[in-house]
Amino acid sequence: MDTSYITAFIEATQIVFETMLSMPITFGRPEVAESIPTKYDISGIIGLSGDVVGAVVLSFPTETAGGVVAAFAGEPLSVKSDDFADAIGELANMISGSAKAKFPGRSVSISCPTVVIGKNHRIHQPSDSTCISIPCHSPCGEFAVEVCIRETDDAVGSHQAASETASAAG
Repeated sequence: MDTSYITAFIEATQIVFETMLSMPITFGRPEVAESIPTKYDISGIIGLSGDVVGAVVLSFPTETAGGVVAAFAGEPLSVKSDDFADAIGELANMISGSAKAKFPGRSVSISCPTVVIGKNHRIHQPSDSTCISIPCHSPCGEFAVEVCIRETDDAVGSHQAASETASAAG
């Protein structure tokens, strides 16, 4: 996986949290994972299709999610509220949309968000994809951005051709 994809998700997460929640965050070291490691209770999931395919998961412990949603919504919301799930989904959507805009020369679409609430839920990653877990720390607590993507064969070929053309022109 191209490291610029991970950088895009880190930058997007930081921008969304700073602008939409007025919340500074820091990041731990991204780690390769064999699968999407949903160790937390609440996950906002976005699918990616096109030149890059896979899934992005914004995952929180319940307490952290409550604080983040309260900052986003301007008031505390019950985990059982539809608005709570909508807020988690919208945050995942904004991060994914901002990150995909930083994929130069790639045509990528994102899905509508899906939110899963419950302990020990599992999310299966697309086959032949690399999963990277990005640990995040906020004033509300820890959370993670899980990126599990791969480039399609067409995207790899067109990216290589564009690079060769640019090198030949320079």
